[in-house]
Amino acid sequence: MRLGVAAALAGGELVAGDVLVAGGSVDAVGVRPAGRAGLAVPGFVDLQVNGFAGVDFLAAGPSDHLRAGEALAATGVTAYLPTFITAPVPAYRDALRALAATPERGPRRLGAHLEGPFLSRAWPGAHPPEHLLEPDLALVDELRALGPVATMTLAPELPGGLELVEALTARGIVVHVGHTDADAATAHAAFDRGARALTHVHNAHRRFAARDPGPAGVALVRPDVTVTAIVDGVHLAPETAAGVWLAARERLCLISDAIAAAGRGDGTYRLGEAEVHVAGGACRLADGRLAGSVVTLDRAVRELAALGATTAEAVHAVTAAPARLLGRPDLGRLAPGARADVTVLDGDLRVVRTLVGGEEAFASA
Repeated sequence: MRLGVAAALAGGELVAGDVLVAGGSVDAVGVRPAGRAGLAVPGFVDLQVNGFAGVDFLAAGPSDHLRAGEALAATGVTAYLPTFITAPVPAYRDALRALAATPERGPRRLGAHLEGPFLSRAWPGAHPPEHLLEPDLALVDELRALGPVATMTLAPELPGGLELVEALTARGIVVHVGHTDADAATAHAAFDRGARALTHVHNAHRRFAARDPGPAGVALVRPDVTVTAIVDGVHLAPETAAGVWLAARERLCLISDAIAAAGRGDGTYRLGEAEVHVAGGACRLADGRLAGSVVTLDRAVRELAALGATTAEAVHAVTAAPARLLGRPDLGRLAPGARADVTVLDGDLRVVRTLVGGEEAFASA
């Protein structure tokens, strides 16, 4: 099957010509004659999605996961991590069982991202403080036995936090530092012990200051750390987002941090136990605190491009960057022999088609 595109981003390079897909894999790029229009890029990977299209993943059943996945495909996403915010332990158990029971259809669910419950009470964000816990490896092992846990966000300064970083890393879980009051020394220690990313830079963690750079200052200058960011015009001012981009470059990973309101519009929604009010593109609790976002990953790509990133650089932040963090060479690639997870963009970087494993997951009318 030829995709009918004019060009493709393969290995970060623009290749003129069409893309040929066969048997669920990319068979060739640069095929002549080229298609009439469109740019084929690797399928987008979202590392942090709390919900989408009316679905809150913490409370979702298998059919809900499939419905949300269909909606995510329309935004170019071909793989993602359903994210479960801090909740009572029984809610985690139910959420992981439901995720494990969801059939493999549509965009790939790569395992859960547990954003909590081992977070700082000083920086809870939208997480309910009454459910925050101190690090507990036995609890993590119990949850892992119920469903796939791929990543965890934690505050390393908590008692036993650094030891938990090492233990999770040894179990193959990718550790993010986030919702933390860690100073620079503690952040360095966490990354030295195996943590590999910072969760939503400049949001819900110790603030960057001249003589107290905190986790953001450390993550932005360490070449071994991925910096995730919500670039939606709400969580970061344009200058802040541009500064993050200039510092992190290929280490920047765009995330949506989307909640159930994404793809729906203004109104009142649930994020775990919290009631979230959405208006004008901002999601807030009753006290005004931000609580996730309604940005889609394709819009985040356009936002980053508007800040000065090239198309290849902006696409890298939702493809190769998250794939590298997860250690998944099957993700974020468009090359002969690679799995045919492909997103097709128009000249305005809007999604017109999405393929997952060579199968049509979305096509614009």
